[in-house]
Amino acid sequence: MYKKDIFDNKLRFITVPMKNTSAVTVLIFVGAGSRYENRRTSGLSHFLEHMFFKGGKKYPDTKAVSEVIDSVGGDFNAFTSKEFVGYYVKVASKHIDLAMDVLSDMLIEAKFEADEVEKERGVIIEELNMYQDMPIYLVGNDYERLVFGDQPLGWDVIGRVESIKGLKREDFLQYKKDLYTPDNIVLTIAGDFQYDELKKKVERYFKFKDGKKSCGFEKFDKEKIGDRVFLRKKDTEQVHLILGVESYPLDHPDYETLQAIGIILGGNMSSRLFLSLREDKGLAYYIKTGNTEYLDTGNMSSSAGVDINRIDLSIKLIMDEYERIKNEGVDEKELIKAKEYYKGKMILRLEDSKDVAQLIGIHELLLNRVETPEEAMEKMDRVTTKDIKRVCEDIFKRENLKLALIGPYDDRERFEKLLQS
Repeated sequence: MYKKDIFDNKLRFITVPMKNTSAVTVLIFVGAGSRYENRRTSGLSHFLEHMFFKGGKKYPDTKAVSEVIDSVGGDFNAFTSKEFVGYYVKVASKHIDLAMDVLSDMLIEAKFEADEVEKERGVIIEELNMYQDMPIYLVGNDYERLVFGDQPLGWDVIGRVESIKGLKREDFLQYKKDLYTPDNIVLTIAGDFQYDELKKKVERYFKFKDGKKSCGFEKFDKEKIGDRVFLRKKDTEQVHLILGVESYPLDHPDYETLQAIGIILGGNMSSRLFLSLREDKGLAYYIKTGNTEYLDTGNMSSSAGVDINRIDLSIKLIMDEYERIKNEGVDEKELIKAKEYYKGKMILRLEDSKDVAQLIGIHELLLNRVETPEEAMEKMDRVTTKDIKRVCEDIFKRENLKLALIGPYDDRERFEKLLQS
């Protein structure tokens, strides 16, 4: 069972003891990310994440940080999204002090030296260039720009070459001051530990400077979106597409219903779209459906890599499955299978201390409450076939469909007509 503490400086600290493991994960979530940027600073959150690994006071450079974790066989990494940033170290439990020492030094004592900023700037631009050669990644960015518009929620987390080149050391310092404050941080530790000793260690290591979160993000504005199709012409051997509709935000009561719909449509190798497009028609190598949730909106979409010569049929079959689940719903057997798949995957995640820390920490950060995996599974068990039908009728409306694709085409009107057919 988890335990939650809030220190005097408003730092939230959550512990999740796990039996049958000798590992522990120390994970820090920060309420930051690309939604907190503007056009000039686009990419700052991700750039800053890289800079923290350049070292602090005790571990003064990347080599020192990586060597000390490697010396005990630990794992460490970070990730930047649109609404949060995470940093973690996973080690054998006897090295938990080391994990906290490294993370606290990185995040509290970061130097952001000018020469290191310049070196990392080149690394990030090359990372961006790499993604430009990966259609399966690029189409995802195109789709989000299409459905969320030219506003921070629709921008790529990594930013633009122009903005990356323009970022200065002062930008990192200000962003850290604005958002890396104790009231905007959740520290989660999951695995093998002794709580009483651990709390004292956290108080000793994580002495964040006093301060309060001082900036927010731009709320999603539907008026800034309009097009239904985004077409990127590129000579590829396979068409990469994403087709979807607006759904619900993270805290919506039908969250679990959306998860079940995603599983039924394209969540696994026995899903409707996988069997239809891949197994029956041989149109696609990959086909998957899922829901993306943010604090103020969401989107249900299907992505696929399909045969260039049968792109129209592929899109039509996806639309047909959307229509079928909306009009016919699902039977109890299919829903039970989706529920058991969801719960089975959740249980597998519970074996990994990093996954447990992430599951617990993200809800606390974004929604100011802890939701345990057990509670999530109970909510999924309460989803009914009527819920599936009701939600599908609400979201799968032909006029709301949006399509992004990458392939050897330049006739956008062709695909706009296809969505209306």
